[in-house]
Amino acid sequence: MPLRVKQALVLLAGVVAAVVMTWLGLWQLQVFTDQGNASAQARAQQAPVPLLDFVSTDGTVGDIYGKPTSVAGHYLPDQQERVLGADGVVRVLSALQLADGRVLPVVRGTIPQGADAPPPPNGEHVQTGIFLPSEPGADHSLVRGYNLGSVRLPQLAQLWDEPLMPGFITLDSTESGQQGLAPASVTLPDGEGSWRNSGYALQWWVFALFALGMTWKIAHSMGKRGARTSGMGAGRDA
Repeated sequence: MPLRVKQALVLLAGVVAAVVMTWLGLWQLQVFTDQGNASAQARAQQAPVPLLDFVSTDGTVGDIYGKPTSVAGHYLPDQQERVLGADGVVRVLSALQLADGRVLPVVRGTIPQGADAPPPPNGEHVQTGIFLPSEPGADHSLVRGYNLGSVRLPQLAQLWDEPLMPGFITLDSTESGQQGLAPASVTLPDGEGSWRNSGYALQWWVFALFALGMTWKIAHSMGKRGARTSGMGAGRDA
């Protein structure tokens, strides 16, 4: 078999092996992602727990983001914002003041763009919703009359005077409906997949690079041996 053909077959085998290993790495990475998503969904389906058991007065937050919580307080009727998302969805964000004076931002639901938000209910209420961290800043343009493009707490702190909780809650569809609003969707924080699977993904990609490197080295060595053999044969003929 000609040397060039042998080298081509070796290189082809190495490329095929590297492709297979790369695919296995992507598969392991998807497993890691799926496990994280399943973990986030499982957290969101747990029974509600008292929010103040996990958020101390100094702002320290326990393992509570992405979980259903309940908290008592009264709404401040003059402190309400309409949050215009990049998708055009308008969330109604109201200030729920707790007994210690802090304010918890509450996404009560959604309304059509341009519509007026119904006022929050009067009196003391126990509100239940998934506790979420501050959202990233929005980079889309806002229509006149809207101050927020996301529930970004540092920006909200410039609009509300009271000290804010280190997160906000989004009410479920039942509570939103009782307050005259459509339900708001929730973007859950990333869950934690098994780091073993992410390690396997990295391992497969390292193997793929190693296979390509070894294949190139073997093909190169075959070429050098072939050149030496040809040179020795030419020398004997002379």
